[in-house]
Amino acid sequence: MSADGAPEARREASPTALPDALRFASEPVPGRSALVLRALRHPRRLLPILLARLSGRRLRAAQRFIALVGAYQRLHWPADRVPSAEAPAALAAAGIDYVAVDEAGGIAIAQEGEPIVLLSAEGQRIAAGASAAIAAAFADPDLHALYGDALYGPGPGDAWLPLLRPAFDRDYLRSVDYLGPVIALRRASVAGSAPTAGAAALDLALDLADRFGSGAVRHLPRILSFGRFDGDESVERRQARRCARLKTVERDLDRAGAAGTRIVLAEGGMIRRDSPLPEPHPLVSLIVPTRDRLDLLRPCIESLRHRTTWPAKEILICDNGSCDPATLAYFRTLEAEGAARIVACPGPFDFAGINNRVAAQARGRLLAFINNDVEAEAPDWLERMAREALRPEIGAVGARLIDGEGRIQHGGIVLGTGGLATHGHRHFAGEAAGYLGALYATRSVSAVTAACLVIEADKFTRVGGFDASAFAIDFNDVDLCLRLNAIGLRTLYVGGAVLHHRESASRRPSPEAAARHHREVEAFKKRWGPLLAQDPHYHPGFDPDLSTHLRLRRGWTGLGPAEPR
Repeated sequence: MSADGAPEARREASPTALPDALRFASEPVPGRSALVLRALRHPRRLLPILLARLSGRRLRAAQRFIALVGAYQRLHWPADRVPSAEAPAALAAAGIDYVAVDEAGGIAIAQEGEPIVLLSAEGQRIAAGASAAIAAAFADPDLHALYGDALYGPGPGDAWLPLLRPAFDRDYLRSVDYLGPVIALRRASVAGSAPTAGAAALDLALDLADRFGSGAVRHLPRILSFGRFDGDESVERRQARRCARLKTVERDLDRAGAAGTRIVLAEGGMIRRDSPLPEPHPLVSLIVPTRDRLDLLRPCIESLRHRTTWPAKEILICDNGSCDPATLAYFRTLEAEGAARIVACPGPFDFAGINNRVAAQARGRLLAFINNDVEAEAPDWLERMAREALRPEIGAVGARLIDGEGRIQHGGIVLGTGGLATHGHRHFAGEAAGYLGALYATRSVSAVTAACLVIEADKFTRVGGFDASAFAIDFNDVDLCLRLNAIGLRTLYVGGAVLHHRESASRRPSPEAAARHHREVEAFKKRWGPLLAQDPHYHPGFDPDLSTHLRLRRGWTGLGPAEPR
């Protein structure tokens, strides 16, 4: 039964019958009647949705309905659109040798044979047209491995599930093995290799990325295979595969010079990686802007003081003209206890400018920008984020944020969705694994929200901080991340860092705010317009108009021409 007391839609696949990356497919989905009953409990919010739908604004109605009742993964692939199988002769004609992975997950790649090797898990069939697409991609001599999308059938008679994979991301892949079940390899690059049995494709891909660079392993946004996974895998075999993944990730970290990194197998088969921390731990400056709103500020600050285990931290409160006596008394108490510094930031509210001003006064090696309506939940959130932010190749680091209804408020920012940019997995259940484990993983994203953003102070200074002239209130965080990305500092989302965020609870709407927002929208489009066409970390087959990972783009077949990315 659902939380509303209505029956849930039936799910055939159990978590134990699925590969770890696909556990999202076993998460319960309420039936439509349950969602309608849930919506009826909020008639004042439901009425505008009905009016929008009746007036033909179906997309607006769908967006508001999802915000009201929550988002759930309902992706399915019609049976009449499942492709036919590729003829064996087509593989040979394209210069491809088909190699099946044995029962133990091992492979042997001979020195002699066709120039391309296609590894496939048991029970998978190559989609018609895949051979030509693979051969065309390998015309690029810098390509050494290619993986694509797949259709997965949990069992006889079940709907097919499209598996639309992300572009190659070494951090993500270390957390979740999203590569299988089919991968194409350049024989000359892998012949004679002895990859880890049970994680052969993962081992080969990570090794190739280490030897030739991340661009050597690419994703082709096209369906290359379809099939059904074995739902009767024993506990022992599943555990053996997980151990093989751990061994493979450990080998990859050793190659990358991160031998001191601790890795553990977390819940659901997720691999958690803890990079070494310097001793003593560096000081983190927690920067919190506010104007009164003690009802928000006090829980925020107390969670930073008492539910954040990082030992070396300072709290700086940016006071943007507070006048409430209770708030001012709280400031005095904090200062008397040495718990926080209050930095006067008078004038109109300017999120970017205020944070820049206080960041310049911060003493920490790391800066943590925190909204006053954010509260820490997992005590190790800052440790998780700091470990990543201290890596020399990483710029901004973001967290998994849960809204007041227990749903995902932020799971990374996706460009080009919702018309401009949206938060990934918005409105999904707060405990959801996310599509291909994306909500629990540590992975690259285009941007993260400054509601909770950690960055090394020198990197923040290197790009000039937030751009207060163009983005005083909105898009300053996305703009910051994109400027960091542009100089080679990747943005990371850390799913294990969990906080609560009552988004915009401290804002007040006004005509002036609407006009300012419009100006910032136009400035954002002008500066970053080309990137809004397609987020490099998001699959082009998803509908860009709704919350992410909800439905397929209209007209996308998965079988048309595609370019490796």
